[in-house]
Amino acid sequence: MEKRQKIIVVEAQRIFRKNKHGMDYVALEVIRSLQTLDQYNNYVIAVGPGDDHCLAETPNFKIVILPSTNYFVWEQFLLPRLLRQTKADLLHCTSNTAPINCRVPLVLTLHDIIFMEKRMGGNKSLYQRLGRIYRRFVVPIILKSVDKVITVSHFEKENIRQHYTQLNDKLTTIYNGVSPNFKLIEQFETDCLKNIDKGKYWLLLGNTDPKKNIDNSLKSYACYLQKSQKKKKLLLVDLTDQHVNRLLNDLDLGYIRDFIIVKEYIPHHILAEIYNKAFGFLYPSIRESFGLPLLEAMACGTPVVTSNRSAMPEIAGNDAVYVDPLDPVSIAEGMLSLEEDYNLYQEKIAGGLQRSKHFTWHTTAKQTLAVYNEILAQKNGV
Repeated sequence: MEKRQKIIVVEAQRIFRKNKHGMDYVALEVIRSLQTLDQYNNYVIAVGPGDDHCLAETPNFKIVILPSTNYFVWEQFLLPRLLRQTKADLLHCTSNTAPINCRVPLVLTLHDIIFMEKRMGGNKSLYQRLGRIYRRFVVPIILKSVDKVITVSHFEKENIRQHYTQLNDKLTTIYNGVSPNFKLIEQFETDCLKNIDKGKYWLLLGNTDPKKNIDNSLKSYACYLQKSQKKKKLLLVDLTDQHVNRLLNDLDLGYIRDFIIVKEYIPHHILAEIYNKAFGFLYPSIRESFGLPLLEAMACGTPVVTSNRSAMPEIAGNDAVYVDPLDPVSIAEGMLSLEEDYNLYQEKIAGGLQRSKHFTWHTTAKQTLAVYNEILAQKNGV
């Protein structure tokens, strides 16, 4: 009997929005790799409205835009209706949540369960608070009937297992990959930071989420400036001038403002140049389930200073400088070690370039497809 082509719906609601976040890029890269890997099954990619049409259809990959911008309506009503209309054999939800009433086999990528843990700080917008409430309500219900849960590190897998013991046999780790766009660049083509020479700044990608540890990062940078003989600038990305100025005022660090460059947004397509031009990459996050920017920086030949906790040591291996994210002096000492020890600096460049090669989106997609095939075989009694 000839094997029937399956209809696989992949939820990628936010990939068409302009200002994408980490989970959006993961979904996008996995789908792109699946397009080259699986040309047999039929895929329906469910996306929300947006202006950045960053994914093209291929003969067996159809894109369907579900028109609502209301997240609850989109996921709990429009997506289930699409499953019925397409007669889907499997649904893969890529960003932590899924329809509560899913009548087809469900694969869920659960990047983390930070939303189920005690909240760090209280600096949250109404949108973020509502999102947290939604996830705290929906996810435990979904996990009672999900067929497979993909997460992105062994650290997070064990964390999820401890909270949801019923998932023991349903959990699997599939690492994220690094886009080939992140590489060594000799010629810089954009005007972004054109007045700053290569190697003259530290790079810090941050936002207002307390886990990103911006307060301690600024304290550590002030400590670095006191001790450094070179006093490289700090480039802060994904924060506004207003927010940075307020933080510096609250921390009584206004005197370091002239050393800080703030870029509220840098387009993703030129991020590789920003990594390449940086002397080093600061990633002293308190809590990450993976830490993709670590590998992006490494792939660009930029040494990394990062935290000695959660998933960071698992992902960066022996090829980063580790610090205590809660100790500004420790972070500053990590920065100074790279600045003062040429051999260490070169060692981390070489090690990071090799380390990043072990994480590819092709491998991520291949392992994801194996999960699909496993679930579909179980449902067909194979």
